[in-house]
Amino acid sequence: MAQLIESNRAGAEVFTGHNVCKQKVIDILAQKHLPRALLSVGDIEEFGYNPTSGFLWIKSKKDSTHNFKKIGKTVSYAKEVTAFVHDKKMTNLSGVKVKELMIWIPLSGMAIEDAEGKKLSFSTAVGAGKTFPVDSFEE
Repeated sequence: MAQLIESNRAGAEVFTGHNVCKQKVIDILAQKHLPRALLSVGDIEEFGYNPTSGFLWIKSKKDSTHNFKKIGKTVSYAKEVTAFVHDKKMTNLSGVKVKELMIWIPLSGMAIEDAEGKKLSFSTAVGAGKTFPVDSFEE
């Protein structure tokens, strides 16, 4: 993970401090037409974004969870979250898991693929996935 971050640091914008980083995460998600609360990571220490490659990383003080009440799902964020962000999609996602029944399942990507832009589909490394309304992640 550290190697991926280091190889994409050249040309990246790097920010520190929770409030600044949280706002930058929201700004990038909005710019890429993704729901603003999608990466609700707690205690962010550093956020980096490389506009050329679309690579972003979020470093936080500790693992955190967020409950998306509208869909009844709890999401876990590792101390390091990384992804490549493009218009209406996120690929090569790491550090994010969703709780299904009693099992934590790592997510590998997400995309808004419907023509109306109202459904967000999540994928896992094993190919399974689910789709939810986009507005469920606009908390």
